[in-house]
Amino acid sequence: MLDKKVPYAGLYMRRAPGTPVPAFPLPDGFRFSFYEDGDELEWARIEASVLEFSSEFAALLFFKEKFMPHADELRRRCLFIEDGGGKVATANAWWSDIEGGRRAWLQWVGVDPQYQGLGLGKALISRATGLMVELYGDVPVFLKTQTWSYKAIAIYQECGYRPTDEKALYGSRKDNYKKALRILKKLPRYTRKVLSTSSITI
Repeated sequence: MLDKKVPYAGLYMRRAPGTPVPAFPLPDGFRFSFYEDGDELEWARIEASVLEFSSEFAALLFFKEKFMPHADELRRRCLFIEDGGGKVATANAWWSDIEGGRRAWLQWVGVDPQYQGLGLGKALISRATGLMVELYGDVPVFLKTQTWSYKAIAIYQECGYRPTDEKALYGSRKDNYKKALRILKKLPRYTRKVLSTSSITI
């Protein structure tokens, strides 16, 4: 869930080649699945529930424009976690084209708020990262987040991602990196502790 009471700054994170992919198992009663026709409705519901979109309709429109043209890729890249009642979390092991090169990109990680705190986020991120390694080999993997998602940032760190100041990612917003770290260092103790272990300086 986004915490919009926190000052906003965008932040990119990177998993370096050779970084171990930790294995965080799913709790009993949950399982992974891949996208099937019609799951765009579930994706939209989950992403709207974590406030990434103003409504399920807006999320659905985005999904149809961004992902539906790549239906075959969706079936091997769009992950869900589900229980007996339906899908409760999602992440995309996708790509992004930057400076003419295609990069492995973890996108749209979301866990239904009713199911947060069960360890699903860690399991989802580790599985999606492992999937990226299966698809691309042991290459750098990137993601974009923001200070509003500081709890997720701590989980990304546990899964091997670290903040990066790579200029090609930030473009004209090159000051966002330092701004984001200044904000994060003022936030809850566990976030500061995780950031302190990554040799980050500002």
